[in-house]
Amino acid sequence: MSDNYRSREERRRAMNDNKQTNKPQGNKKKGGIFRKIVAAVFILGIIGLIAGVGTFFALISDAPKVDDSVLKDSFSSKIYANDGKTVLKEVGGEKRTYVQYDEIPQTVKNAFIATEDVRFYKHHGIDFYRIGGAVVANFKEGFGSEGASTITQQVVKNSFLSPEKTVKRKVQEMWLSYQLERKYSKQQILEMYLNKIYFSTGEVYGIAKAAETFYGVTDLNDLTIDQAAMLAGLPKAPSTYNPYKNPENATKRRNTVLNLMAKNGFITQAEADKAKQVDVQANLVEQNEKTSKYDVFIDQVIEEVQEKTDANVSSSGLEIYTTLDVDAQDYVDQLMNNEIVTFPNDKFQAGLVVLNNETGAVEAIGGGRNRVAGGLNFATDIERQPGSTIKPVLDYGPAVEYLKWSTAEPIKDEPHQYSNGTQIRNYSRNYKGWVSAREALGRSLNIPALKAFQAVGADKAQEFGEGLGLELGESSGEKFAEAFSIGGFTKGVTPMELAGAYSAFANEGMFTKPYTVTKVKFSDGTELDLSPKPKRAMQDYTAFMVTDMMKSVVEAPYGTARAVRVPGLDIAGKTGTSNFSAKEKASFNIPEGGVKDVWFSGFTPKYTVSVWTGYEKNSDGYIYSENEKAMAKNIFKQVITHVSQGEEKGSFKQPDSVVKRAVEKVSSKDVKKPSGATPKDSITYEYFVRGTEPTKVSQVFVEKEKEKEEKEEKEEKEEKAKLTASFSEGSNAINVNWSGGDDETEFTVNMTSSDGVSQTLADKGSAGSTSIPSPTPGATYSFILSTNNAGSASASVKVPQTAEEEPEDDSESEPGDEEQNPDEGTRPEDENENDGEETDQPDSEGPQNPDQGQQPDQGETENSSEPPSQPGNNGNNGNGNNGTNGNGQGNNQQPPATPDQQTENE
Repeated sequence: MSDNYRSREERRRAMNDNKQTNKPQGNKKKGGIFRKIVAAVFILGIIGLIAGVGTFFALISDAPKVDDSVLKDSFSSKIYANDGKTVLKEVGGEKRTYVQYDEIPQTVKNAFIATEDVRFYKHHGIDFYRIGGAVVANFKEGFGSEGASTITQQVVKNSFLSPEKTVKRKVQEMWLSYQLERKYSKQQILEMYLNKIYFSTGEVYGIAKAAETFYGVTDLNDLTIDQAAMLAGLPKAPSTYNPYKNPENATKRRNTVLNLMAKNGFITQAEADKAKQVDVQANLVEQNEKTSKYDVFIDQVIEEVQEKTDANVSSSGLEIYTTLDVDAQDYVDQLMNNEIVTFPNDKFQAGLVVLNNETGAVEAIGGGRNRVAGGLNFATDIERQPGSTIKPVLDYGPAVEYLKWSTAEPIKDEPHQYSNGTQIRNYSRNYKGWVSAREALGRSLNIPALKAFQAVGADKAQEFGEGLGLELGESSGEKFAEAFSIGGFTKGVTPMELAGAYSAFANEGMFTKPYTVTKVKFSDGTELDLSPKPKRAMQDYTAFMVTDMMKSVVEAPYGTARAVRVPGLDIAGKTGTSNFSAKEKASFNIPEGGVKDVWFSGFTPKYTVSVWTGYEKNSDGYIYSENEKAMAKNIFKQVITHVSQGEEKGSFKQPDSVVKRAVEKVSSKDVKKPSGATPKDSITYEYFVRGTEPTKVSQVFVEKEKEKEEKEEKEEKEEKAKLTASFSEGSNAINVNWSGGDDETEFTVNMTSSDGVSQTLADKGSAGSTSIPSPTPGATYSFILSTNNAGSASASVKVPQTAEEEPEDDSESEPGDEEQNPDEGTRPEDENENDGEETDQPDSEGPQNPDQGQQPDQGETENSSEPPSQPGNNGNNGNGNNGTNGNGQGNNQQPPATPDQQTENE
C-alpha cells in the first residue's frame, strides 16, 4: 500500500512538475519586457518633464516684464543712411491718434477679430487649436513658415520682443501673452492692439489715424461695413492691399474679410454681398500731403521692416540701418523736381531705381514726380508691361543658359507666328533675314526673340525669370504665355524688379533681391541682419555673353540706345516700349504712334539703373513725341553719369568659361570660321561657351574666289578682239592684222578712207591679216573690226606725202627771225624744259616729226563741208598747203613719216 501510495504521490508530483515545465516560456519573458518598457517610459517622462520645465524656465528667465508704459506709449525709431551715421529721419508716434475701447464701434472690432483671431474671447492668450495647424505647416515647410499668433501675442511681439523667428522668442511670446491675459481684460488688450497696428506708409498707425487717412473719418462710428473690412485687411500686407496703389488686390482682400465676418456670424451674408458691391476707391479721400525729403525711400524702408520683422517702426524704438546713398538720392530728387532734365508736362511720370550690383543694395529711389504722402511709388508699386527690356531675361538669357547659344547664334528673321497661329511682327514691319543673336537683340527684333523663347521652351524661360526675382505664371495670377517673350504681360513688372534682374547679369550671374535695410537694432540690444543672401541665378558664361550682347544695344552699328553712351563707362542695357490696345486707342483718342510705357534699364560693372516713363492713367496722356520717347534714356544717362563720378570705371570681366573667336558674319544657319578668302569686313568676333566654338571653315568666299578665278581664266581664254594697222614705206602698203576671241569668234573688218574708198576686208572670218597696196599719199585710212563674241576694235593710218613732191622753201626771212611752228609760235630757249611735270599734248592721228613739232593735217578742216583735197590740188585752204596761201607760198608738203609708225586701238 505504501509502495502504491508512494508511487501515486510521486506520480502526482511528477505531473505537477511537468505542468510547470510545459508552461510557455515566452509569456514570462514578454511580461518582463513590458514592465520594463512601462517603467522606462515613466522614468523618461519624469526626466522629460523636469528637463522641459527646466528648459522652459531657462528660456523665459530673461523675458522682459509686462510694462504698462511700453504697452501704451510710443518710442520713436531712428533711420540711418548707408554710412551708419547720418540720421535720415526719426519716426515717432506723432501721427497716432489714441482711441479708447468704448470709442471703437462693434463692427470695426468684429472685422479685426474675424480676420486676425476669431477665438479671441475663448483662449487665454494662446490658441492651441491654431497652433496645431501651424505645427503641421512648420514640419512641412520649415520652422517659422506659418504662425498661430493671437491678437494678444501680436501685442506682446510689437511691444516687448524682437521679431526673430526662434524657439526662445516664441516661448517668451507665449509666456508674456499668458501674463498679459492675467493682468488685462480682453477689452484692454484689443484696445492696445487697434491703437498700435501699422496700416500704411506715411507712418499711419492705429485705427483712428487709418480711418482719417483713408476715408477722412474722425468718428469711427461713421465707418461703413465695407470700410471697416478694408481697414481690417490692410495690416497683413499694407503695401500690397493699399487701395490707392493696388485697387484690385485691395478689393480681393476686403471681400475676403467680409466673407470671414459672415462666416463667423458677425454680419449676414446679405450684408457682406452688399458691401462687396461698393467700389474700393469710391470713398477714399484725395491725398494731398506732400512728402518730405527722403520720404520715398523711407516709405520703402518701413514696408521692408514691417514685412521682414513685424516690428512696429513708429513705437518700438528701433535703430534702422539702410542702404540709402545721400548724394545719389539728392541727385535723383533734383532730377524728379525738373532741375536736371525738363519733363514734357506735370502729369508725365517717371520711376527709377539705383542698385549696387555687387550687394543688391538700393542706393536711391525715384518714386515719381509731385508725390503725396502715402501715394503711388512709381519705382516699387507700378506694374507695367516691360516691352523689349524683358528679352534678355526671358529669351536670350535662357537660350545661352540652357542651349549654350553663342552671341553669333544665327536666327532667321522672317514671317513667323505664335504656336496658336497668331502672326507676330517686328516694330519696323520688315524682315532682316539671317541675323546673329547679337544683332537681333541690338536691333530689338521681335521675331528672333520669340524664336529664342520657343527654342528654350516656356517652362525653362519661366524658371530662369523667376530665378531673377520676377513673379511669373501662377505666382503673379496670370498664365505664362509666349507673348511674355516680347513683354506682353497682363500686369507687368516694377522698375525695382527689373533692376534686380539686370543686376545679376552685371554680377557674374549672382542674384540678390533688392533691399533697402541692412540691419535693425531693437531696444533690448538685439540686432537682426536683414541683408538677403546672394544666390546663383545663372552660369557666369550666360551673364557675360548676354551682357556683351546688351552692350551692342548702346553701340554702333545697330544699337537702339546709342544716346546713353558715356565716355569711359562700359554700359550695357536694353530699351523697351509697350503699346496701347485698339480698344484703349479708341477710348482715349490716342493717335497712331502714341505709346503707353517707355523703359531703359542698363548697367555698368558697378551700378544698375532701371527707368520707367509714362502716365499714371490712360486718361492722363500718352507718349508721342520723339523727345518724350527719349526721356527714359536721357534720365538713365544723367543718373549713371552722376553716380559713377569718382568710381573706378572698370569693365565686364570675361570668365574662363567663355572664349572669343573670329567667325564669318551670319548668312546662313551655320556659324563657321573665316577662310583665307574671307574679306575683313565679313569677319566678326563673337563669344562662345568654351567647347562649343566652331571648327568648320566657311567656304562661302572660297567658292566666290574660285568662281572669280574661273571667270578670269575664262576671260583670259576668251581674249578680246585686237586690230592693228600700219603703213610700210618699204612696201608702200598698209598692213592690217586682226586677232583674239576663241575658236567660235567670227571677224568682220571694214575699211574706209578719206579719199572716198570703202571696202570689206573680211566677213565673218577667222583671225588674219591683209595689205592695202599703194595707198593714196596724204589720205587717212580707217579700219573697224567687229565680232560676234569678242567685242570690237578700230584703227586708222594716215599715209604720208612722198618726198619728191615737197617744194623748196623760198620764203624770205628777216635777220634775227627764227623758225616758228605755225601752231605754237615762238618758243624761248628757257621754256624748252618742263621740270619733269607732265604737259598736256594735243590729240593727233598722224605721225609727228620730233624735230619740227606737230604739223597740221593736210586738206582737213573741222566741220568743213568740202571734201579733203588730194595732193597736187590747188585748194585754197587756211594752211596754204597744196595751193596759194596767205604768204604767196606754193605747195609746201610734209616730210615723210618714220617707217612703220602706227596709231593706238580705240
